[in-house]
Amino acid sequence: MSERTTHPLLCEVANVTVPEALPPTALAPAVAPQVEEKVPPSPAAAEATAETRYRRRVLLTLSAVVLALVLYWASSYFFAYTDDAYVTSDFVNVAPYVSGRIVSVNIVDNQTVKKGELLATIDPTPFQLSLNEKQAKKTEAEAQLAVDRDRITSAQAQRDDAAAKERLARDNVRRATPITSAGFYSRQGLDTLTAKEQEAKAALADAESAIATAQQILALHQATVAAINTEIAYLQWQLDQTKLLAPTDGTITQLTLRVGDQAVVNEPLIGLVDAHAWRIYANYKESVIRHMKVGHTAWVWLDTYPWHFHRATIQGIARGISRVEGERKLLPYVAPTTDWIRLERRFPVTLVLQEQRLDIVLHMGADARTLIFY
Repeated sequence: MSERTTHPLLCEVANVTVPEALPPTALAPAVAPQVEEKVPPSPAAAEATAETRYRRRVLLTLSAVVLALVLYWASSYFFAYTDDAYVTSDFVNVAPYVSGRIVSVNIVDNQTVKKGELLATIDPTPFQLSLNEKQAKKTEAEAQLAVDRDRITSAQAQRDDAAAKERLARDNVRRATPITSAGFYSRQGLDTLTAKEQEAKAALADAESAIATAQQILALHQATVAAINTEIAYLQWQLDQTKLLAPTDGTITQLTLRVGDQAVVNEPLIGLVDAHAWRIYANYKESVIRHMKVGHTAWVWLDTYPWHFHRATIQGIARGISRVEGERKLLPYVAPTTDWIRLERRFPVTLVLQEQRLDIVLHMGADARTLIFY
C-alpha cells in the first residue's frame, strides 16, 4: 500500500473512541436489597415512655386545675354570681278582728284583688243587735240627762227663793237690833227675827246642796252617756269588721275558706301576696359581700322566664344572720350545708327589679340566679 492510502486509515483508527471501563459493581450480578427488620422496644423503654406520657397528662391536668382556681379566685374581685336566689314578696295573712260564722265568700283562689275590695263577710246579726241595744240605752240615758237638767233648774229656783228669804231675814235683824237697844222693840221680837234668819240661812244651804247634788247626778249620767257612746263606737267598729277587706293590692293564694266556716279572732283565713313588694333574695358568700354597695346594678335570671336578664338594683345587704335554725325570727337563717357539704357562710342581699314589665308575672318562691359586677 502506498503512503498516501495508509495515512488516512491510521487516522480513522486513532479517532475511534474507546469505551470507558465500567465500575466493578456494574459488572457484578444484580443483588436484591436487604430489608432491615425493626427490633421491638424493650419492656423498660416502653414503661419509661408510658410513665412520661402519664406525667405529662397529670401535669397538664394539675395546671388546668390551678389555672381554674386562680381564675375563680380572681373573678371574685370583679363580679359575684349565685344561683342560691329566689323571688319573694310580702305575704299578708288576712285575719278577722271578730269571731263569727262566714256567710259569704266573694273571691276565688288565685284571684287578683285591689285594696279595699270585699273578700268575705262574717254574720253581722249579733253585732247589729248589740249595737241596737246600746243605742237604745243611749236614748234612755240622754232622756235622763234632760230630767237632770230640769231638776237642776228647779233646785236653782229654790235656791234663789231661799236666798231672797235669807236676805229679808238678815235685813229684818239688822233693822231691829238698834231699835231693840233703844227700847222701842221687844227683845222677844228680835229673837224671833234672829231665828227666822237662821232658818233662812239653813234653807239656802239646803238649796245650794240640792243644786250640787243635782249637778253631780247630771255629771254621772253624762259620763254614762259618754261610756255608752264609746261602746257604740266599738260595736260599730266590730260591725264594720264583719266585712273582710283586702289590705293591699295582691293575689289570693291557697284559698280554703268556705261559707259556714267559723272565723276566730286573729286567726288567718286568707293569704294574700302583695303586688307591690316584689324583690329577690340572693344569698352571697361572706367573702364577696364586702365588695357590694347599696345601689349597685345587678342582673337577674328568672327560672320562670329563662334566657332573659333583668336589670336590678341592690336595695340592702343583711348585717346579720342567725346561726341557730328554728322558727321564723327577726334574723334570717341561711343553711350552711347542702347535701352534707359544708358551705361558706352566706348573707342575704336584697335586689329590686328596676323595670318590671307588664308581661312578666312574678311568683313568690320561684328560683333565680343573680350576677353582680362591682
